[in-house]
Amino acid sequence: MTKVGLVMRKIQFTEAQGPRIFADRLKAIGKELGVEIVFISPERHVSGYDWLPGYEHEKGDLVNYDIVLDQIYSQKIDHVIYTVSGFAYLKMFLKNSVLFPHSFPDPALTGYEMMKPFYTIVDKAIVQTEFLKKEMARHFGVEDVTVIPIGFNETLAKTYYDPSQVVDNRILWIGRDEENRRPDLVLEYARRNPDKEVFMVFGGERYRESMKKYDVPNNVKLQFALSQEEVFTLMNSAKVYWSCSKFDTFAMPLTEALAMGKIVVKPEHPCYDHISARHSFSGNEKNWFELVNMAASVPIKTSSENRDYAFESFSTSVMKEGYRKFFAKWLIH
Repeated sequence: MTKVGLVMRKIQFTEAQGPRIFADRLKAIGKELGVEIVFISPERHVSGYDWLPGYEHEKGDLVNYDIVLDQIYSQKIDHVIYTVSGFAYLKMFLKNSVLFPHSFPDPALTGYEMMKPFYTIVDKAIVQTEFLKKEMARHFGVEDVTVIPIGFNETLAKTYYDPSQVVDNRILWIGRDEENRRPDLVLEYARRNPDKEVFMVFGGERYRESMKKYDVPNNVKLQFALSQEEVFTLMNSAKVYWSCSKFDTFAMPLTEALAMGKIVVKPEHPCYDHISARHSFSGNEKNWFELVNMAASVPIKTSSENRDYAFESFSTSVMKEGYRKFFAKWLIH
């Protein structure tokens, strides 16, 4: 079986969020396609709490190249997918290295200035949306870019879908306690709308501590590090899924929300243009609260149009076909 290395930071492998879910999904798809995905991450100068002073973000990746290369060479790997731009220099050691970014040098994102120099040496990438493909060409001149979405789990989306369980006043938000995710807005919405039941789901246990700095209203329920099964169960019960982030490279929970037939409220930033179904509504800070309330009052329990669109565009089947075509060309070199 052909080996492909997947290089991610340690914290990305340990949290119950997008990067780890992507890694597991890619590993399963690879197995079906006859490709062994080998997880590779540095152990030195990393932290279970995002970053250590002096080693944050891409700087931390640079001081771990020896460890990463040792793992790659010991496994006799010559094709690598890396998910953070700090590992862009892998192309100096491995001809076949490709960036699959979980982040992007956008001003809304922490550390974007540090990312930019690494993107100037990227020559090949897989991205999740057409928007990112255009941005890679426009800002960094990278033309060899393949678009493959992170597919949602179709089995879970079918198993846990039950419109009779929808709670009409339940609003769901999934994210991190980070400024660009705007958890403060969600708390303020809950404060102003005490008739709504607002669930805020965080991907890591570390946010249990950081959320203590907020005055959390009684109608907010905080959840941490849920399994995929727990996420889909909760997603099924919500009427509205709301994202208020400043920027996303893909926004996996939004695609899952569509797949579960949720009424979706999202940012109007063009990075969310792929979330474009009949009952998905774009807004901003000026009208989000009203949009969320309007979405909650829609007479339908779920949107079959949103669900159909998600299955056609973002399912694991779509992801698998994308990697089948990509591996067929890439792995022959």
